[in-house]
Amino acid sequence: MRAEVGEWLIAEPVHLDGHRRKGQIIEVHGPDGEPPYLVRWIDDDRVTLFFPGPDTHLERHLPPHLKVTEHTASR
Repeated sequence: MRAEVGEWLIAEPVHLDGHRRKGQIIEVHGPDGEPPYLVRWIDDDRVTLFFPGPDTHLERHLPPHLKVTEHTASR
């Protein structure tokens, strides 16, 4: 996994009673965007050093000038 500061990590639950966690990467500690990441979790506002596993994926947000809008999608 390669990520940048500001991107969001989504950690899917590994147990039936678990919950999905979402956190924003505030520091990248590995070379070339690799883990570990310092992440601020939105559910409890805690900051942890995180090593993503196979149940984790990135949610990337496009910059405003690259977002698909109703106007650009109809072209």
